[in-house]
Amino acid sequence: SILRKTEALINVGLHYLALKRSLPTLSGGEAQRLRLSTQLGCGLTNLLYILDEPSIGLHSSDQKKLLDILKQLRNSGNTLVIVEHDSSTMLEADHLIDIGPGAGINGGYLVAQGTPKDVIENFNSITGNYLSKKLVIGSKLKKTKRKAKSFLTIKGACKNNLKTINVSLPLGLFICVTDKSRSGKSSLITKTLSPVLSYYYNHGVLIKDDFKSIEGLNHLDSIITITQEAIGRSPRSNPATYTGVFDEIRNIFASTPSAKNKKFSANRFSFNNKNGRCNSCEGDGRKKIEMNFMPDVWIMCPDCKGRRFNKETLQVTYKDKTISDILEMDINEASTLFSENLKVSRILNTLKEVGLGYLKLGQSALTLSGGEAQRIKLSKELSNLKKGKTLYILDEPTT
Repeated sequence: SILRKTEALINVGLHYLALKRSLPTLSGGEAQRLRLSTQLGCGLTNLLYILDEPSIGLHSSDQKKLLDILKQLRNSGNTLVIVEHDSSTMLEADHLIDIGPGAGINGGYLVAQGTPKDVIENFNSITGNYLSKKLVIGSKLKKTKRKAKSFLTIKGACKNNLKTINVSLPLGLFICVTDKSRSGKSSLITKTLSPVLSYYYNHGVLIKDDFKSIEGLNHLDSIITITQEAIGRSPRSNPATYTGVFDEIRNIFASTPSAKNKKFSANRFSFNNKNGRCNSCEGDGRKKIEMNFMPDVWIMCPDCKGRRFNKETLQVTYKDKTISDILEMDINEASTLFSENLKVSRILNTLKEVGLGYLKLGQSALTLSGGEAQRIKLSKELSNLKKGKTLYILDEPTT
């Protein structure tokens, strides 16, 4: 029994995990594959398995093992529905459904379905065009023309499984750290380099722990680590508030003739202002109902109907849009509305450039994926006009 269960963990690509590893430290893909391993060998049939991007965090060399497991479950008489972006998974599917063609308001249509061959032959399917390689990602390999003038070198790194290694990072360049899971990537970058440099540039002290020395610190001014942690834990946290664009939008509303007549300041249009928000839901737009022995249930606020603000605040409009209407706009639409405002358009255009034009400005942070949260953080940094020699560290921003 022990052998069977450990083999199942190995087969789903989790061979690198320690048995004592805490569950909260697992990535979404790891946790999902862990649950998947428990289904192997149980002998159940006629089940419907639904998986959401099980390939997250997997190196391509481990992907075949995962696909073999999925097909094993199918061959046992089960049905598997998988939401996935990985091309090898799509090509192995018996039936492929392409929904799109775009994101947000530009999505929601059935573009193509059938065998992978059917989807590839469908001219309207963007996914099919990539699978057929009519469209390709990136460009052909070529020697980089950029040359580093300085380096950041860490010597004797020995965190976790690192074998006392010396690594030089060429500064001013795009650097990718890669290889199979548990190879030591995170141990070197996010567990050693990131915390040490963050403390050094914030406190001026270099704490030597799990390494011997670091050279080249004088070539940098700061470090910014952009993780996949949520941008907020409250329903009121959203892309607009996190990036600071909501502050600018509130200033715009406060400058309208209607707001001036009513003597409304920018603070009136905040979720935290008792005079401006709907106090029934405290600006959340929805209310939580606690259920005994069951997960809490959220319902639309019956007083403001999800609009978050009270009637007096919603009487103020900008280009015929209330502050609630603005929060319901996706970023693409909002960037057009505020195209004449340099501060607002700079932030919104940066969000579009990192591929988040489909998100609503007021979309709850609780509904964002790790990759979306990380790209929102990245866009906030990119829209900052501050110049300096900064080292940016990102952990799988393409998730």
